[in-house]
Amino acid sequence: MSGDHVALVDVNNFYVSCERVFDQRLVNRPVVVLSNNDGCVVARSQEAKDLGIGTGEPFFKVQRYIQSHNLAVRSSNYELYGDMSARVMELLGRFGTWHEVYSIDESFVGLEGNLEQVRTTAAQIRASIDKSIGVPVCVGVSSTKTLAKFANHIAKRNANLGGVCVSELMDQDVLDKIMSLVPATEVWGVGRKTGAKLAGMGIQSIADLKASDPLAIRKKFSVVLQRTVFELNGQRCIGPVEERSDKGQVMFTRSFSTPVRTREAMEEVMSIYAQKAASRLARENRYASLLTVTAGTSRFAKGEASFPTTQVRLRRPTRDPIVLTRLAIAAMNELMRPGVDYVRGGVILSGLSDTPGDQQLDLFGEAADPKEQESANVSQVVQNISAKFGAQAIGLGRAGIAQVPDWSMKREHISQRFTTHWDELPVVKA
Repeated sequence: MSGDHVALVDVNNFYVSCERVFDQRLVNRPVVVLSNNDGCVVARSQEAKDLGIGTGEPFFKVQRYIQSHNLAVRSSNYELYGDMSARVMELLGRFGTWHEVYSIDESFVGLEGNLEQVRTTAAQIRASIDKSIGVPVCVGVSSTKTLAKFANHIAKRNANLGGVCVSELMDQDVLDKIMSLVPATEVWGVGRKTGAKLAGMGIQSIADLKASDPLAIRKKFSVVLQRTVFELNGQRCIGPVEERSDKGQVMFTRSFSTPVRTREAMEEVMSIYAQKAASRLARENRYASLLTVTAGTSRFAKGEASFPTTQVRLRRPTRDPIVLTRLAIAAMNELMRPGVDYVRGGVILSGLSDTPGDQQLDLFGEAADPKEQESANVSQVVQNISAKFGAQAIGLGRAGIAQVPDWSMKREHISQRFTTHWDELPVVKA
């Protein structure tokens, strides 16, 4: 990893900021973004935080603020957020000697130069993203990733810094004072459970954790937390961060807006999810050797409980949507109980590889089954169309329905997909 300094660039209130780019009526208003099926709050503007609205709070509990405080509500618009994230990350890649995407709204960037040059570059990053994309970011810069995250924490909470904090330009006494006031749980990778155990050892603040014995921390916790201690002391020892998506599997699991009770409706679920998963495999040029299907009733339902799940070992690694759809439907049909209220379901593909399975029969010169070849041709057509026009452009069997199924995820407050769908692009009038 080259680069004299590490910058952590984080989009402020990312989901809300994406919504505000295309709807100026949301600026300076309390805004919340809801989870799947509009169940609870997953993102808040600063104004909403000031009202005391917490992350995870059920939507029905915050509805009173709509009238009393002009609260704006939006359903999660994953298409918009994903595209806006991609734009931010592409722009960030132009500034550093290296660039690592940490999450949908955070990236590490390697910066070279003296401290003043680095501060200038950090300010340029912030201004460029604001001008080109329109979302606000804060930039924290330091000698290690852990300290860069902490510098970003300072930048977010001190308006006089202009959204940029280079920790090595701060007075050391001031920096030490801040560390002594901020809980250890604010450190990157230190959760509540670990924080509680640290508190039992008398380690309450970041300053306490920085001053702790690395060997004792490793013995009591793990080598990961030991590295955190080293990083707080300026020793860079956390290598490249892998992408947050699980490279070992492709998963499509969702809650339904209305219960699924019939085999026909569940076949629709399995068809759509299996083909979405196959489409993602095609985009990533990977193949799966294990298919898992799952469904479940609500834990709070008064009726019959049912949590069917099973795995199907594929004859050879594949991403064929026809094969995966047939197997998913067949596997779930054997397990589900018609009449039971299923509120969620999913298809998971794992055992991923970069190459398809060997065609064993071809080694002996045996002719391929014409029906199998025809199926392969259809599958290739489906994959090609999906890759060019999107997964919604084509579907097989029950996944080819034109209208959204009744059980699909409820998003009653969703905004337009301003950047990814032609018929929803913003209209500018002069």
